[in-house]
Amino acid sequence: MQVKPTLRVFSHHRVIFGLLAALLLLAAPAAKAQGIERLGDFGDWSAFKFFEDGNPACYMASQPIKDEGDYTRRGDIYALVTHRPAENRRDEVSFLAGYTFKDDSTVEVTIGSLKKQLFTKGDSAWAADSETDGELVQAMVRGNRMIVKGISSRGTTTTDTYSLSGFTKAHRTISEACK
Repeated sequence: MQVKPTLRVFSHHRVIFGLLAALLLLAAPAAKAQGIERLGDFGDWSAFKFFEDGNPACYMASQPIKDEGDYTRRGDIYALVTHRPAENRRDEVSFLAGYTFKDDSTVEVTIGSLKKQLFTKGDSAWAADSETDGELVQAMVRGNRMIVKGISSRGTTTTDTYSLSGFTKAHRTISEACK
C-alpha cells in the first residue's frame, strides 16, 4: 500500500533539525537551552516546549527500549508527538530512524491490535493525515508498547520497540502547555 502524505507534514520537517538538538537534552538535567524548555520526564517519555515564529509549540519524545537490525552503525532514534496550536495542529506523530529510509518505503507501527503504515522521507516517517495521528495517539495512551518497523536505504530491516510508560502524563503535560 502506497501512503500519500498531505502537505501539512512537510512543514513539520523544517523543525526536525532543531528538535534533534533539543533531543540531546533527554540525557541532560532539566534546563532551558536554545529556547527549548524541558517540561518534565515521565517514565520513558520527556516533554518540551519551544517557540516557533513567536508561537508556542510542544513535543514529547522517547527513544526505543530495544532496537534490532543487522547494521553496524545507526544514528539517534526517536518517537515524537508534536502540538502546534497556532497552526491548529495537535498530536502529530513522527519517527526519526537514525538512518535514511529506502525510497518509497513505509514504516509499520503496531500498538496492541492497531497497525498503521506511515510514509517516509529521508530519515523521518509520518502519518499521512491527522485522523491517523489521532488513532496512533489514542492507542499510545491505552497501550504498553509500540513496535516500529522500517527499511533503510541499504535494505536493512529494523524493528524498534518503545515503552509507552509515561506517555499519558507527558501527553497531558504538552497539551496543557500548548492549549
